Amino acid sequence: MTTFNELISEPLILKAISTMGFEEATPIQAMTIPVALAGKDLIGRAQTGTGKTAAFGIPLADRCDMELDYIQGIVITPTRELAMQVAEELNRIGQHKNVRCLPIYGGQEIERQIRALKKRPQIVVGTPGRLLDHLRRRTIRLNQIKILVLDEADEMLNMGFKEDIEDILKQMPAERQTLLFSATMPPHIQALAREFMNDPQLIHINPREITVSNIEQQYMETPESQKLDILCRLLDIHNPALAIVFGRTKRRVDELAEALSKRGYSAEGIHGDLTQNRRDTIMRQFKGGTIDILVATDVAARGLDISGVTHIYNFDIPQDPEGYVHRIGRTGRAGETGLATTFVTPREISHLRYIEQLTKHKITRKPVPTVNEVFAGLQRVVVENLLSVSETDRQPYKKLAESLLEDHDSVSLLSAALKILTREPLNTSQVLSEAPPIKIKEPRNKKQDYKRKANSWRNSKRAPGGKPRSKRDY
Repeated sequence: MTTFNELISEPLILKAISTMGFEEATPIQAMTIPVALAGKDLIGRAQTGTGKTAAFGIPLADRCDMELDYIQGIVITPTRELAMQVAEELNRIGQHKNVRCLPIYGGQEIERQIRALKKRPQIVVGTPGRLLDHLRRRTIRLNQIKILVLDEADEMLNMGFKEDIEDILKQMPAERQTLLFSATMPPHIQALAREFMNDPQLIHINPREITVSNIEQQYMETPESQKLDILCRLLDIHNPALAIVFGRTKRRVDELAEALSKRGYSAEGIHGDLTQNRRDTIMRQFKGGTIDILVATDVAARGLDISGVTHIYNFDIPQDPEGYVHRIGRTGRAGETGLATTFVTPREISHLRYIEQLTKHKITRKPVPTVNEVFAGLQRVVVENLLSVSETDRQPYKKLAESLLEDHDSVSLLSAALKILTREPLNTSQVLSEAPPIKIKEPRNKKQDYKRKANSWRNSKRAPGGKPRSKRDY
């Protein structure tokens, strides 16, 4: 492994890296930092969670001239959440050199951003739309930019920002340095590189080394109607420290978050329709551990860099392999292990095989957990919680415990306590949750709806009242 002392000569940057707790560089950092410090254009192909923010953040902070009072570096990101996270990390990297980084994004009052820009930050991290707003208002000028970073470039183009990015790039000096980072290299990324980059060096980190080695991937085949019950069983068995559940649509996320909350889980949903303040609050609660389960759409969770996520649940299978890689990349970060579970209906098996083919990894089939396995999981959690109670917290209950032990044996008392804490039903065949069943609506498929109606029409040519049927009836 490569150490940062081998890569960086600036002592103030090295001090910040040490303060942040970094010791050894990740593969993408070891390969990109020397190229970026040499002032060359580069394309870094790597997924999130590989340390690429520091890979471009260290050269950005290193090359900032503190005697200049204008913006020297621009980072463009696809989402507000990623802009905030990148800016936060860049401020940590530049803390001892006094490099200041400002995030600008939609959803935040633009006048507040204008006031912050007047304080002359060296680096700006922004979303395409809000950057264009500032360029039109002339509150940001790009004619003296030294370094441009395009982070999650494939996602920005997939989200329809191609024209915005091109408009921004045309306002920058041609002699700038450009660093482009992308998880995939589709044709439109290659075209962007040809037009706006100067002989870029391609640095590729094998996705398989990133997404597979430390993430256990499994799937469970289940009817749509049983997904929620199975998810609850898994949550009880796994007892994740932090988990992200992915739903396909905003409505799906709202319904699922509400259903989990009604069953007693600490869950909140996040998607693009929420106000920025609400999204910020939820993310603070999730990072702080107040919320254990984050239910999210792909777009809302794109680029989230949250340490400690142990489990990913794909309540709905992703629509493409790239989406699958991005989802499961929320766990198994910084060398930690993670578990990714995907729910697949019978008609989606072929799509799962397609994802396996393109990611070049076999996803293990697992059986649906039984009720007894859930009980065992709940009991394990209760025991762990009992053993984790400190001596100070136990002290007020000692006299009561001693009093009970005078009349009852310890095994009987502890067994009763475990039963109450586990909330075990009287009959093990009963459903675990005492809450009434909550229906999660299956996403509509118009083509399937028409086929079912057409088959019904063919099977019965006459309506119950004797009137001949017509396709217009459907």
